[in-house]
Amino acid sequence: MERPRRLRLRPSMRRLVREISLEPRHLVWPLFVHRGADPEPIASMPGQLRHSLDSLMTAAAEAVHLQLGGIMVFGVLPQEEKNATGSGAYAEDGLVQEAIRRIKAEHPDLLVMADTCLCEYTDHGHCGIVHEGTVDNDATLELLAKTAVSQARAGADVIAPSAMMDGQVAAIRAALDDAGFAGTPVLSYAVKYASAFYGPFRDAADSAPAFGDRSSYQMDPAGGYWDALREAEIDDREGADMLMVKPALPYLDVLPLLKQRFHKPLAAYHVSGEYAMVKAAALNGWIDERRVVLESLVALRRAGAQFVLTYFAPDAARWLLEG
Repeated sequence: MERPRRLRLRPSMRRLVREISLEPRHLVWPLFVHRGADPEPIASMPGQLRHSLDSLMTAAAEAVHLQLGGIMVFGVLPQEEKNATGSGAYAEDGLVQEAIRRIKAEHPDLLVMADTCLCEYTDHGHCGIVHEGTVDNDATLELLAKTAVSQARAGADVIAPSAMMDGQVAAIRAALDDAGFAGTPVLSYAVKYASAFYGPFRDAADSAPAFGDRSSYQMDPAGGYWDALREAEIDDREGADMLMVKPALPYLDVLPLLKQRFHKPLAAYHVSGEYAMVKAAALNGWIDERRVVLESLVALRRAGAQFVLTYFAPDAARWLLEG
């Protein structure tokens, strides 16, 4: 009789034969910042905050202490500061730019990623310029490129375009190179679906579309593997240094597909809806939060993610460091 259980009977043996590792360095913490003097709890994401600039610095220090792989910064503007072109995204004195400068001044070795999109800054909530009720792809590219350069100039270590505009990686790569940031890598949200799992994020960032939805530019969940590979191949050719799949667990089958095809680091975004569902179940006592979170993150690593963007990053890192 074969006895696989021999390798599972003792904790020391299970540790010895494990193939998949999960460490704090594999985790990136998405953080929201607003202009308020005080941090604000996000009702749909228990435990997460819209940070003030001061509390964001505390979070950055925590990320350093916990040895996280990095952080990603999202700006939250009041409605009166938004406009049709999302100019707050690429303003040199913009909220995210100021946040990045402050973080890098105090924590120069902390890896800071900048989400590069317009949706948090436009008064209509879409990810690009709207003409006659439709997002104008090509008109948006120039503004995404300006945003990327302003973020790099502020000190962002990684530019992460998420708008899903055709040609955005090429436009951003060219703009970064021309501005003297040839060494700044691009993490492309290459495979980003028009997902219902983004709801809590849109609450947190106040970025829900004022009309329609994003199905004309984000990917169809039923589109199939050809669509995922096509999007990733385009971004690969245009110069993306890393590729992302978003959301994470509902598209676990897509991660190994990309892992096998592309010789670049692969990321997974464990999104707000995934976070909120686990939190709600844990708060009701229905699941063991620690075990569910770590199991989910291990699954993403096993599927091929080099690193995971997750709102659970600080908690998961503490659990991992505790052993």
